[in-house]
Amino acid sequence: MTETNARKVLDFEKPVDELQRRIERLKRDGTSSAGEIARLKEKLSELENKVYRDLSAWDRVQLARHPMRPTALDYIGCICDEFEELHGDRYFADDPALIGGLAKISGIPFMVIGQEKGRSTKEKIARNFGMVKPDGYRKSLRLMKLAEKFGLPILSLVDTQGAHPGIEAEERGQPRAIADNLKEVFGIATPIIVVVIGEGGSGGALAIAVGDSILMLEHAIYSVITPEGCAAILWKTREKAPDAAAALRLTSGDCLELGVIDGIIEEVHGAAHRDLEGNAARIRDAVLAEHEKLGKVPPDGLLKLREEKFYAMGQFEEG
Repeated sequence: MTETNARKVLDFEKPVDELQRRIERLKRDGTSSAGEIARLKEKLSELENKVYRDLSAWDRVQLARHPMRPTALDYIGCICDEFEELHGDRYFADDPALIGGLAKISGIPFMVIGQEKGRSTKEKIARNFGMVKPDGYRKSLRLMKLAEKFGLPILSLVDTQGAHPGIEAEERGQPRAIADNLKEVFGIATPIIVVVIGEGGSGGALAIAVGDSILMLEHAIYSVITPEGCAAILWKTREKAPDAAAALRLTSGDCLELGVIDGIIEEVHGAAHRDLEGNAARIRDAVLAEHEKLGKVPPDGLLKLREEKFYAMGQFEEG
C-alpha cells in the first residue's frame, strides 16, 4: 500500500487514483474544456467499473480493511437525522468498540448499534480496532431489548475482525456474552436489519448479526475466521492468506449464493471509501426498503421467520 498527500491507495487502485488526480488537477488549473473533463470522468467511471469488479477474494479483503473505508460512525453521521448515543452494559463498563443509541432515519425512530474501528491511530487504539469485549456485547443486547420494549426497529452495522481475544475478555466471560447474544436475539420481537459494512469476522460479528434481513456492502467480507488465522491453522504460515480467502467463500457474492445473506448493496464509484455520502445513501435506501417489508410482519411472525432463516443455512447429511 502506498500513501501520498494523505491518500491511501491499494496497488490495484493506482490507475483509478492517477486518473482521478489528473481530473482534479485539470479542474484546478482551468486549462481544459468542460467537454474534455466530462470525457475523462466517463473514462474514470469505466475504469472504476473494470478495476473494482475484477477482484480476487484477497483483493476484497484488502478493500474491506481499507484504512479510508467508512466506519459505523461515518455512516451513522450520514444516514441518521438524529443520533443519541447510549453507554454502558450495567455490569462492568462501557466498551467504545461497540456503539449504539437512539436514532431517526428519514424521520423513522431506530435503535442503531455498530462496531467502530476508529480512523486515526489514536482512535483505533481507543476503540480497540473494533474488537468488542464482553461489556460491548452485553451493551448491545441491553440496547436491543430496550428497542423491543419501545417497539423500535434495530439497525446493526457489522465491522470487526473478531471479538477481543485478550485475557481480560476471557476473564469477564467473552464466550458467554457472545452465546447469550446469539440465544437472546432470536427472541427479540422487533425488526432487525443487519448490514455488514466492512469485516464480518467470526462470532465477534455474528453476536450482533442475527437479524431478519442481512445485507452486505459489495466489498465487505463475512467469515468464520480471518484468512490469516485460517492460513496459520491449515498451512502453518500466514503467507497462504490469499489462498485461505478464496477457500473461505467470504465475499458478498459467495455469501449470497450460500444463503448466508439476503442481499448485496452495490458500492458507489467502485468502492465505499471513494464516496461516503453516496454509499451512505444506498445503505439508507436499502434499510428503509427492508424496514417497510418487515413492518408488515407481526412480531410472532418475525420470530418464526428469523428462526427458519438460520435453521435453513448450511447442508447436513445423516449417516
